[in-house]
Amino acid sequence: MEPENLTRVSEFVLLGLSEEPDLQPLIFGLFLSMYLITVLGNLLIVLVVSSDSHLHTPMYFFLSNLSFVDICFTSTTVPKMLVNIQTQSKVITYGGCITQMYFFVLFAGLDNFLVTVMAYDRFVAICHPLHYTVIMHPRFCGLLVLVSWITSVLISLLHSLMVLRLSFCADLQIPHFFCELNQMIQFACSDTFVNTLVLYIVTVLLGGGSLSGILYSYSKIVSCIRAMPSAQGKYKAFSTCASHLSVVSLFYCTILGVYLSSPATDNARSSITASVLYTVVTPMLNPFIYSLRNKDINGALKRSFGMTV
Repeated sequence: MEPENLTRVSEFVLLGLSEEPDLQPLIFGLFLSMYLITVLGNLLIVLVVSSDSHLHTPMYFFLSNLSFVDICFTSTTVPKMLVNIQTQSKVITYGGCITQMYFFVLFAGLDNFLVTVMAYDRFVAICHPLHYTVIMHPRFCGLLVLVSWITSVLISLLHSLMVLRLSFCADLQIPHFFCELNQMIQFACSDTFVNTLVLYIVTVLLGGGSLSGILYSYSKIVSCIRAMPSAQGKYKAFSTCASHLSVVSLFYCTILGVYLSSPATDNARSSITASVLYTVVTPMLNPFIYSLRNKDINGALKRSFGMTV
């Protein structure tokens, strides 16, 4: 059958996490709960950091940006899936699919850059404390976030425009709960060599490069922590680093596994599981790992609730 041009394809079918009718209420309740926890936890961080002057520092500036991006990242995929389950419809329009893919790549890239910037911020704070205020001044911090946004927008635009040139067969069924970039490329009927090549290059350069930068920063941080004289200070710093690295590892291992896996060996179920981990679970854990265990955040929450009362 001749592949139809993408402009003639008006909609796609998202098969979701499972086609079993009995599992739909369980999936709906589980993902609705995780989505609400993600939005409320990250929104709380944004509000507290913006309202408390004690938290107007580079570390919490990056943290509030990460929380905002995590809300947007999860909101790109989960609400549509919940609506599909509730309405018992698996259809997504062509325009909606491309739009969802664009914002998904945008916020995934921002997550990647902000986590890297936060690791660099901690590296400077712990390994070069005397020069911290000079290096991480407000203008430089704002520039880092601005560059992250611009780069993510350009990368997302590049991938979206390259997908627009592909042709798809009619009645395309996507075995996923959202329009993921590698799934769109994999199920295209036209030649996808250039798209796959660009996808691999961008993933290796940005994902692998950011992960290498994070691991290098934390290796230097660990070396500095080992030189600390206080055993209590060492334990606190090591526990914080371990928590951060666990979330970073979960995010990067799953996303790199999805986007660097070979289409010939790709397994739809494992791909969906990995996607759930980095699109839903990681943004939900970030407020607890980065913030809610933090003494400064807890103090700001107490001050905020005290003023409210």
